[in-house]
Amino acid sequence: MYVPAHFAETDVAVLHALIRAQPLGTWVTQGDDELVVNHIPFYLDAGKGEHGTLVGHVARANPVWKSLARAMPSVVIFQGPQAYISPSWYPSKQADGKAVPTWNYAVVHVHGRPQVIEDRVRLLDIVSVLTASQESGQAAPWQVSDAQADYIDKLLGAIVGIEIPIERLSGKWKVSQNRPLADRIGTAAGLDATGEGEAGRMADEVRRFIA
Repeated sequence: MYVPAHFAETDVAVLHALIRAQPLGTWVTQGDDELVVNHIPFYLDAGKGEHGTLVGHVARANPVWKSLARAMPSVVIFQGPQAYISPSWYPSKQADGKAVPTWNYAVVHVHGRPQVIEDRVRLLDIVSVLTASQESGQAAPWQVSDAQADYIDKLLGAIVGIEIPIERLSGKWKVSQNRPLADRIGTAAGLDATGEGEAGRMADEVRRFIA
């Protein structure tokens, strides 16, 4: 990924936070003669491995797991807030007219070699931790143990676990850092004024770089 220095995010805590907030990853692997893309919700086990480990599962019917025996490199892309940026929000545009539209976004690329897991005990652990991470905010969190054991065991036979020890994290936060302070303030205000949730989250990211 092309990352100019002023857009680079290297704080692991910030990168991990985006993964947790947006756990649906775009997972890219190498097939026999083409790239293979899957969309998989992952759980980040930050304490496992030097940079953490991604944990998830795919349908056994999905052929992607059969090609992973070669321990090939792969990348998982996690997309954070993104928004169109209007030059009309820049005070500098009013001064000299030298402004054009752009697009702001935050993204994390996770590089690692996936491992296949078929052991039923470990599969149960995977679905349990994935469920717990998403159910924690519910008033009455559902647990895997709420379902009948034989039913869960049957479903476990239809999936394959995936673990990706993280070898490298790459973060890009294109959030108006290259604009003058007044333009950054105007961008945050313009995003807030749209009244959209995604734009509001991007406004918060822009404000991180307003000194």
